Amino acid sequence: MRVLVKGAGVAGLTVAWQLYRHGLDVTVIDHAERAGAGASGIAGGMLAPWCEREAGDERVLTLGRLAADWWEAALPGHVCRRGTLVVAGGRDTGELDRFARRTSGWEWRDGAGIAALEPDLAGRFHRALFFPAEAHLDPRAALSALTAGLGEARMRVRFGQAAPAPSELTFDRVVDCTGDAQIGHLPELRGVRGEMLFLQMRDIAFSRPIRLLHPRYPIYIVPRENARFMVGATMIESDHRDAVTARSLMELLNAAYAVHPAFGEARIVETGAGVRSAYPDNLPRITEHDGVIHVNGFYRHGFLLAPAMAGEVARQVLQNDR
Repeated sequence: MRVLVKGAGVAGLTVAWQLYRHGLDVTVIDHAERAGAGASGIAGGMLAPWCEREAGDERVLTLGRLAADWWEAALPGHVCRRGTLVVAGGRDTGELDRFARRTSGWEWRDGAGIAALEPDLAGRFHRALFFPAEAHLDPRAALSALTAGLGEARMRVRFGQAAPAPSELTFDRVVDCTGDAQIGHLPELRGVRGEMLFLQMRDIAFSRPIRLLHPRYPIYIVPRENARFMVGATMIESDHRDAVTARSLMELLNAAYAVHPAFGEARIVETGAGVRSAYPDNLPRITEHDGVIHVNGFYRHGFLLAPAMAGEVARQVLQNDR
């Protein structure tokens, strides 16, 4: 069976990988020049179903808890399994109790326990929630590796191409994973704008994502290679694709400074903004319109929920082939 997958973000590439693993002939096309050029490329890459359950449906946990295993199987060595540390400033420590009531899979850590996990946070916070089963990865590295793996398996991945070539018009199935490009075309789909920045600071080292709880602007800080830290992310009900706003930049920087004042001396090496597609319940859906399977609406859970949705797409395609 020949399957065309439109979109080379996290949804499209995980679908293509899952279909390839079932022995199907896959072609991936994307109008961008590289994998993850859209919202997937500025994602946090946190595989944190227990934390995300705090503001999400129970299905975020049930669908996402196997994501780390899927990514490790697909890309050995890319998944960092060191958990998530959730902290709050002095006046906001009550947010930790609220977060704990809405989640599971955590352990309380006192000041000494925090310092044992993250020495550079010693003395910064008196208590925290630690989610030991969570993980994270580098989205850009993961998407590049999936693209390379598909190429090595002789699956076709073509960038700068919005439609299949005339010689490739015969496909048994088409799967559309073009995300925000479908806003205004798929019923109920809306845009949610997210903004982030990369800081570089060699005087601090974290081993795992740090989440700072705050009533107005909760953030996360995810360590990357080369002394970089991804700080994100705003959640704005908008489908505008403009650059990062001054207000968002100040909020992200202030929150990073609250985690550790040394971030005040960090270099801002990159800022980014993207539009994530979402349905009213903030959960992804698989729908079919005019014979095309659409996988969309991942909200802020792309890397977390894409593996489960890719498995469901594969089951649907194979079932229809019988």
